[in-house]
Amino acid sequence: MLLNSPEGAYSLPGQKEQKTAIIVIDDFGNNARGTQEIMELPFQVTVAVMPFMPHTVNDAKRAHAAGHDVIVHMPMEALSGKKHWLGPGAITTELTDEEIRRRVHAAIDNVPYAVGMNNHMGSKATVDPRVMRNVLQACKERGLFFLDSHTNYRSVVAKIAGEVNVPSLENHIFLDDIHTRSAIQKQFMLMREHLLRHNVCIAIGHVGTAGKITASVLKEHMEKMSEEQIVFKRLSEFLKPVNKTMSNL
Repeated sequence: MLLNSPEGAYSLPGQKEQKTAIIVIDDFGNNARGTQEIMELPFQVTVAVMPFMPHTVNDAKRAHAAGHDVIVHMPMEALSGKKHWLGPGAITTELTDEEIRRRVHAAIDNVPYAVGMNNHMGSKATVDPRVMRNVLQACKERGLFFLDSHTNYRSVVAKIAGEVNVPSLENHIFLDDIHTRSAIQKQFMLMREHLLRHNVCIAIGHVGTAGKITASVLKEHMEKMSEEQIVFKRLSEFLKPVNKTMSNL
């Protein structure tokens, strides 16, 4: 679902609603499995790069050069697990307003060509209005949109983004929580089913443990879906016409 704007707002009167699939791949920045394969896909995707990792800058530059969108994969506090698992520069709920904004700006500075941001983990941070107001305010100052990875159904991202006036979107499907080809295939089928009922589907996959499998299944299904007249777009490409429509309201 596109938040802060009606889905399909850019369709012309009498025009058949276009089916749009948006693929976001998380966890770049650490030279994880599948990095090369995702970078070389014949379709454009959105590459979410973690800040302050050994390959952060290189992965962001490679993705941009390949025509993919680059967004900051911002580490945020989860409801469970140790905080040091989040990675450097994480947003945690005990931080002051000033420190939250400083960390967000630093992360953006560390990821070249970033046009947006999404949350890495964040099931605790994304339900905290104070935390998210500071995160989204920093995004607004830098001209970035925010994709809610939706790791907690109680997330306040949509509400706060509307108040702050930051373009925001919401993930619909995680593609590879289970690291087997059959499970990932099943998630792609759910994505296709979603598009039977809706005009847009945003799905998140990952490099890492199942990265090469995800890349392989992704290529296979993107080719099939393209033949079915499903259009694949980067997040920024999808937002442009909607923002234009919004400005005319």
